Amino acid sequence: MQKGQIRVQTENIFPIIKKFLYSDHEIFLRELVSNAVDATQKIKTLSSIGEAKGELGELRIDVVLDPKEKTLSIIDRGVGMTAEEVDKYLNQVAFSGAEEFLTKYKDANIIGHFGLGFYSGFMVSSKVEVFTKSFREDAKGVYWSCDGSPEFELYEIDKADRGTRIVLHINEDSEEFLDGYRIRRILEKFCKFLPVAIYFKDESTKADDKEAKEEEESPINNTNPIWVKKPSELTNEDYQNFYRELYPAGETPLFWIHLNVDYPFNLTGILYFPKIKQSYEIQKDKIQLYSNQVFVTDEVKDIVPEFLMLLHGVIDSPDIPLNVSRSYLQGDPNVKKINAHITKKVADKLDEIFRNDRKSFEEKWESLGLFVKYGMMTDDKFLDKANKFLVMEDAADGVFYTLEEYKTAADTLQKNKEGKSVIIYTTDPVQQDAYIKAAQGKGYKVVKLETMVDAAFINNMEMKWDSVHFVRVDSDIADNLVDKQEHTDMVLSKEEEEKLKGLFGFKVSDLNLNVEVKGLSPDTPPVIATRPEFMRRMKDMAGMGGGMAAFYATMPDEVNLTVNGNHKVYQALLKESDTAKQEQQIRNLADLALLSQGLLKGANLTEFINRSVALLS
Repeated sequence: MQKGQIRVQTENIFPIIKKFLYSDHEIFLRELVSNAVDATQKIKTLSSIGEAKGELGELRIDVVLDPKEKTLSIIDRGVGMTAEEVDKYLNQVAFSGAEEFLTKYKDANIIGHFGLGFYSGFMVSSKVEVFTKSFREDAKGVYWSCDGSPEFELYEIDKADRGTRIVLHINEDSEEFLDGYRIRRILEKFCKFLPVAIYFKDESTKADDKEAKEEEESPINNTNPIWVKKPSELTNEDYQNFYRELYPAGETPLFWIHLNVDYPFNLTGILYFPKIKQSYEIQKDKIQLYSNQVFVTDEVKDIVPEFLMLLHGVIDSPDIPLNVSRSYLQGDPNVKKINAHITKKVADKLDEIFRNDRKSFEEKWESLGLFVKYGMMTDDKFLDKANKFLVMEDAADGVFYTLEEYKTAADTLQKNKEGKSVIIYTTDPVQQDAYIKAAQGKGYKVVKLETMVDAAFINNMEMKWDSVHFVRVDSDIADNLVDKQEHTDMVLSKEEEEKLKGLFGFKVSDLNLNVEVKGLSPDTPPVIATRPEFMRRMKDMAGMGGGMAAFYATMPDEVNLTVNGNHKVYQALLKESDTAKQEQQIRNLADLALLSQGLLKGANLTEFINRSVALLS
């Protein structure tokens, strides 16, 4: 029998492990099961090259909970350890057996890169016992135990089978890990796709609990997830079934991208484009990161470009550097390369669909547009590619234009004095219908830009597309949407024009009104309310929060009232002798225009309704 002290460089490393090494204590189970998987993968590798003799038998990992004895055991039939290996790997903290093995057998599929994973068990245990036997011929069984102090025991024992059994004696502070339901959930979270079958047994399960017994007889993991297979081996149904395995409540995704790279870095995975509706609550952190099929985290912002955080799926890479807890990414050139590769793959996939099946692409645009626009704002490399497949839908007939197609279609009528193409857009085709029809009457092309990202998208693209200017269809009268028209012919005399302007000189609470009398077509409405493009954009941005735009949130809405002096209603109104009635009718005309912009609210709306009823009486 051997007794001694754990050899470490730092004094009292166990309190450090217990409190600071891992941010989440449930990680201990992932680490120990991962070590068991490593041991199993090692025996497979050694058997395949003839270094391990004899039958491998059933290679599985068993996790056994005994709440009565307050123990949790992790059992494998892997390579096991000799007494010398136990002394080397368990008594020298941070010396990694996996790392040494990987150096020798470079093609082996080994998870662990650190020697501290085993010691995570002390976070929840008052004592850890190890029963192990090496695969080597004539190897003896070995027992090792430690109570969380630097003291350990190590001696030979009789053990029939190859492999290792680790027994954790759960401490009083960690009795939550004696709950069978909790342990099963942790295993399903971290070990769902490990490459070795994992079985969980709860010794407290009653003999007549058939459902629990059935669960114990089935592995908790899928050892062969589709991302480890070749795309040529898979059908659309395989991808859709796997999506449902990841997100049982999710809708069928639009499409997916299968990542399969082995140089200059290793990267596999499936990224799905989910359906996104306007009312849909966007969820990030739906991409899961794995390292050789071990779940690491769902916070992948360093690996996946920000605009693709809305995607769903899995990424698996052994080349992504992780710290000892495998929970946080460290800075590394590979991460940037992987990030750039994912951006390229997504852009290429979108371009391929657009070129090969444009109709399908356009049908999916309601969901795709959010990804594409977000990407164009935040990633210039993606912007260069996306300029070719960004599409905008015509508000009139549902035709889709690329940027170049829109410029060509609108080239004759929609170039301003500065030579820029003017893109006229609507954010609400129903509410802005009258403005759309007026613009279309001029021969203008009006497109829909009505999603949650469009306000920011428009501002960004005006900076990145130097030959384009965006104008909302209700930001001015149709005559002024492309260039301001200063010269107008009016049937009213100068005196009548001034009088009419004076009649519109009333105040409306929460609005800053600017009144202009112009000679428009007699068919144009008598009053048109518009919101100047710049101020309205600032208000829209303020609504999204942050930055200088927040200043504009406190300001009243800026509204231009354009009075059509050529409308016949004013011929009678200017001759009205009843001043009170005249003022009421003028105010009603203005309120109708404000109502069309959704700017008549509260007491002002109530007053308008009452006034309208009075005028009809």
